[in-house]
Amino acid sequence: MAMGRGGDVRRKRELAVEFIRQIRAMERDKLHALILGEAGEELAQFFLAYATDLMEREPDRAVENASSLLLIGYLIRAFEVEQSAPAVEIRPAFLQ
Repeated sequence: MAMGRGGDVRRKRELAVEFIRQIRAMERDKLHALILGEAGEELAQFFLAYATDLMEREPDRAVENASSLLLIGYLIRAFEVEQSAPAVEIRPAFLQ
């Protein structure tokens, strides 16, 4: 089984597929509230502006750019989680 930096890649894919299913079935107002609650208006507007600029500059690469935007969002979230994790103090074994 493939392992990425953050763990089991297959499990991550399964979680992503399940999340996409939930998003597709979600009512528009609930999705909007989720976006505002997790990202906030400012970050949502940033992504909209970035995506609009990217799509306008390279309309022939819309599918590739959409995929890149999804991955960028995922990587930003991974970075947030990493930054919020408490630092682990590493001490040499002979000091313990």
